[in-house]
Amino acid sequence: MLVTIHGRPAAVIIGFETEDDWLEYRLLQDERFRERIEQARQQYRAGKYVVLEDLPE
Repeated sequence: MLVTIHGRPAAVIIGFETEDDWLEYRLLQDERFRERIEQARQQYRAGKYVVLEDLPE
């Protein structure tokens, strides 16, 4: 939906089908979250990770 003010576009309203869709959108808009994901990907590529099965109980 496009919102206008005096006939000029002012905003776009985006609907989400589920709460999970909304959460995913919010996370992907968060710069800190995106930076943390990139750090995790770099660590994974460098082999700096532990698989769940190797964690102590």
